[in-house]
Amino acid sequence: MLTAEFILLAALWGASFLFMRLGAADFGAIPTAGLRVGLASLFLLPVFLKPNVRTDFRRHGGPILFLGIFNSGIPSALFAFAVMHVNTGLTAVLNATVPLSGAAVAWLWLGDRPGGSRMAGLAIGFAGVLMLVAGTSGLGTVTTGQAAGASSWISLLAMLAALAATLCYGFAASFTKRHLQGVHPLATATGSQIGATLALALPAWWWWPRTAPGQDAWAAIGSVALLCTAIAYILFFRIIDRAGPAKALTVTFLVPVFALGYGALFLGERITGWMVFCALVIMAGTTLSSGLVSWRAKGYT
Repeated sequence: MLTAEFILLAALWGASFLFMRLGAADFGAIPTAGLRVGLASLFLLPVFLKPNVRTDFRRHGGPILFLGIFNSGIPSALFAFAVMHVNTGLTAVLNATVPLSGAAVAWLWLGDRPGGSRMAGLAIGFAGVLMLVAGTSGLGTVTTGQAAGASSWISLLAMLAALAATLCYGFAASFTKRHLQGVHPLATATGSQIGATLALALPAWWWWPRTAPGQDAWAAIGSVALLCTAIAYILFFRIIDRAGPAKALTVTFLVPVFALGYGALFLGERITGWMVFCALVIMAGTTLSSGLVSWRAKGYT
C-alpha cells in the first residue's frame, strides 16, 4: 500500500506542471498560483475539524501563515511563470534540486554543515543544474534576429525562476525546522495554503486576465488545486508519518519521470538525451547531498 501511495504522489506532483501550463495559458502566472493555493485551502479546510489540528494552528498561526508565502505562494507563481516559457519536463527536473537547495540553506542558516559525501553531492547536483541550464537555454548557440535572442533570454529567466522556487522551498524547510517542530503536519499544510492565499489574493486580482478563461483552463486549475496540492499534501504527510522523511524525500526522483512523460504525451514536448543525462547527474547529487546514500556507507572513506 505504501508503494502505491508513493507512486501516486509522484504521479500527482508530476502532473502539476502539465496542469499549471494549461491553466497559465489563459490565466497568467500569478492568477494561476493564487487560484491554486486558494482552492487548495478550501479543499483542505475540513482537516480543522480535528481538534489537535485546530489547536496547533491556533497556537502557531503566525509562523504557519508566514511559512505559506515561501512554501506555496511564491514558488507556485514562479513555477507557473516557468512552465509558460520552457518545457514542463525541464521545469520538473529543475524542481528535483529542492533537496540541494534545502541542504544549502540549512548549511548557511542553521549551521548544518554537510559532511564529505554530502558536500560532494551538492557540488555534483549544482554542476548538473549548470549543465542543464547552459545546454537548454539557447544562449550558448548562435541566434538570428532579435526574436531568437529574446526567446533565449526568456527561457533562461524561466529556468532561473524555477531554481528560485526551489530556494524558497529550502528556506521553508529550515524555517519549519527552527520554528514549527512538533506542530501537526496537517495544521502546517492547511495553514500554509491559507497564508499563501492571503499573500497572492491582491496580486491575483490585479493581474486577472481581461479575457474570460475557457473551461479547459478552469478544469486545469481545479485539477492542480485538488489533485496536485490538497490530496498530494495529505499523501505526502501520510508517507512521512508511516515511512519517515527520508523515504518521503525520494519521491523527488520520480516526479520528473512522470512530468517528462506527461509533457511528451499531452503537449508534444521533446525529451533530449542531454536533458536525461543532466537529470541523472542532478539526481545523483541530490541522493548524496540528502544523505540517502554516502560514500562512507559504501566503504570509500
